[in-house]
Amino acid sequence: MKPGIHPAYGLVVFRDTAADFAFLTRSTLTSDRTVEWEDGNTYPVVDVETSSASHPFYTGTARVLDTAGRVERFERRYGRREAK
Repeated sequence: MKPGIHPAYGLVVFRDTAADFAFLTRSTLTSDRTVEWEDGNTYPVVDVETSSASHPFYTGTARVLDTAGRVERFERRYGRREAK
């Protein structure tokens, strides 16, 4: 790698605000805010809205949308549009 052109790569805490979950990983993101982690060290903290702890795909609460059923329900409710 070329020296002096890459951002600093260090330990950062990502905190999921939706699930009250945090994890320590390495990243180039930084923050002015810090948090004391379980190991007693202080790390920059980045708040995120969604992580694997709160995303429906990972938590198993994802819903499958039936688009064909929605179209049929719409046509039953409002009638079918006539071709001109």
